[in-house]
Amino acid sequence: MKVNIDIDEKYEETFITIHAKEWTKGLEELIRNINHQTPKRIVGMREDKSILLSPNEIDFVYAQNRKVYASINKHSIELNMKLYEIESLLQGFDFTRFSKSVIGNLNQIKYFELGFNGNICVFFHSGSKEYVSRKYVLEMKGKLIMGAGKHDV
Repeated sequence: MKVNIDIDEKYEETFITIHAKEWTKGLEELIRNINHQTPKRIVGMREDKSILLSPNEIDFVYAQNRKVYASINKHSIELNMKLYEIESLLQGFDFTRFSKSVIGNLNQIKYFELGFNGNICVFFHSGSKEYVSRKYVLEMKGKLIMGAGKHDV
């Protein structure tokens, strides 16, 4: 992929033109990233206190008993959003679906272990662990191969 940037005073606003042979998933993701405004913080609740969370410090987000929690350094903080809303918000931060009830941060992964049933056990730098179901293993591997996740895994 070639990138050309032309900075000139004659332009009144920024615009982007893409030249491609065909429409691909990569182009679709590029457009989504360009158009998506990523939040700097997420608000969580712990013991009647509002806590500002940086998406980069979250290991994973999970749903349990109809509530959604963010796991940070083995601590769970309740989020007042649905899991699919959090997933949409965190798209620009290298999060991916691990299972129907878990979204994980690829940048916090330390290593994996393969399970007998095709699942993968993911271990985070904080010491937490979570499982990736077979349905989502290929998607996660693809994101890791394409460069998501800043740490070598």
